[in-house]
Amino acid sequence: MLESPSSARIVLTTAASVDEARRLGRALVEEQLAACATLIPAVESIYHWEGKVESAGETLLLLKTTADHLDALEARLHALHAYKVPEFLVLPVDSGSEGYLAWMRKSLTQP
Repeated sequence: MLESPSSARIVLTTAASVDEARRLGRALVEEQLAACATLIPAVESIYHWEGKVESAGETLLLLKTTADHLDALEARLHALHAYKVPEFLVLPVDSGSEGYLAWMRKSLTQP
């Protein structure tokens, strides 16, 4: 296992449906801003929106990318997303297999 892969990141976002999540994931992978998009359907989010507590079924996307791609990934996600304020949370990757991380970097455009 490779320790401290400083540039690897997991981005969390949600979409209103599996179809939208699939469309977003495919576009971001095809544009090489994310190496992989993992869809987790049937999650429920409870949140404040416009002064009320809301609840909605959503699909969670885990986007695998690097720190160098975050700005472009966020801009593109905002351009493609149906939500007015889409979730964009970035988690650092503390460690991972060297082979997977090398594949991930190779799958992304060179910034």
